[in-house]
Amino acid sequence: MTKRRRVLMKGNEAIAEAAIRASCDAYFGYPITPQAELFEWMARRMPEEGRVFVQAESELGAINMALGAAATGARVLVSSSGPGISLMGEAMSYLAGSELPVVVVDVMRGGPGLGSIGPSQSDYLLATKGHGHGDYRVPVLAPSSIAEAMELVATAFELAERYRTPVFILADGILGQAMEPVEQRYRDPPRSEAPWAVGGAAGRPPRVVRSLHLEPEALEAHNERLQAKYREIAGGEVRWAGERLDDADLAIVAYGTAARVARTAVARARAEGLRPGLFRPITLWPFPERELAEVASRVRGVLVVELSAGQMLEDVRLAVEGRLPVAFHGRTGGMVPTPDGVIDALRRLEARVRPAWTLPLVEAAALDRRPDPDTFSLFGDDAWRPLETTPRGER
Repeated sequence: MTKRRRVLMKGNEAIAEAAIRASCDAYFGYPITPQAELFEWMARRMPEEGRVFVQAESELGAINMALGAAATGARVLVSSSGPGISLMGEAMSYLAGSELPVVVVDVMRGGPGLGSIGPSQSDYLLATKGHGHGDYRVPVLAPSSIAEAMELVATAFELAERYRTPVFILADGILGQAMEPVEQRYRDPPRSEAPWAVGGAAGRPPRVVRSLHLEPEALEAHNERLQAKYREIAGGEVRWAGERLDDADLAIVAYGTAARVARTAVARARAEGLRPGLFRPITLWPFPERELAEVASRVRGVLVVELSAGQMLEDVRLAVEGRLPVAFHGRTGGMVPTPDGVIDALRRLEARVRPAWTLPLVEAAALDRRPDPDTFSLFGDDAWRPLETTPRGER
């Protein structure tokens, strides 16, 4: 058996190459940091493969070109960052209404507005709660390693074609810019038939791809069918991973880079006598609410860690339904939480949920003493280890 070679790859470039190996037919984009390397990789590699690459005049042009290509049955990728993704909202609604499969990669940067090029997770609500107008949802996948991002690119194409829907891959700027050794494992999902696609009507009745339904009864019927599809996705496509949850009495909920930080915090906190575990959503929509509710039934408190002011926090609170305290620790503007900051937040949560009679006065006073910062790295060495377990919830 041929041994796969481990190579050092940047996240943006790995995502792009994974899309090419997944038989992406066409890429449309416009350069913006921190996803520029993805765009540049596709600019070189797609012509080498004899496929379509277009630098559009704007993000508006890129997403509408993607809509046209998807209507022909092509496998299509688009990528951008916050400001560009915002511009794509109208066409995203058209894609959902027309039931067209497109994969959209959002490498998140700090905001609002032009903000900064620093890493952020502040597009969570944009991606999970409806990017454009109308009653629609799209699957949202959130990798936390470069190897996982490569795998989820193929998964995104599968979901897009299985359910005829746009699919988001939501990564933060660190995941796009970081480099780590990965095995070059690629999947090329088999293509689903597309009996709806346009491409010439020789020998068959003409087809129309549209999102316009002027008759209220017709639009309601269309919306009811879409909602049934979203319920099917919510029931069958939940993905998540857990670490050290079996004996945990506190749970950290985090995704993407925040989950990498949390992993280090879990290891260090356990060395100090706390017992946290990590619950990592991989699908941000559908959110693993039932699975998180089950974990919440076994712990005394939940800490949400994000590179934002608290966006996934809302979904966590809904899943927990007020049954136990939910605390939050986050940084914004391109700042990244540190393991020590997460442990500090865990200590405060531990103080809230522990019965008062079990908390010695000396220990209570120590809760307000901030630990010495790690002056060498935001992450511990274990934060960047490859994911070795199959995510729970995989079909």
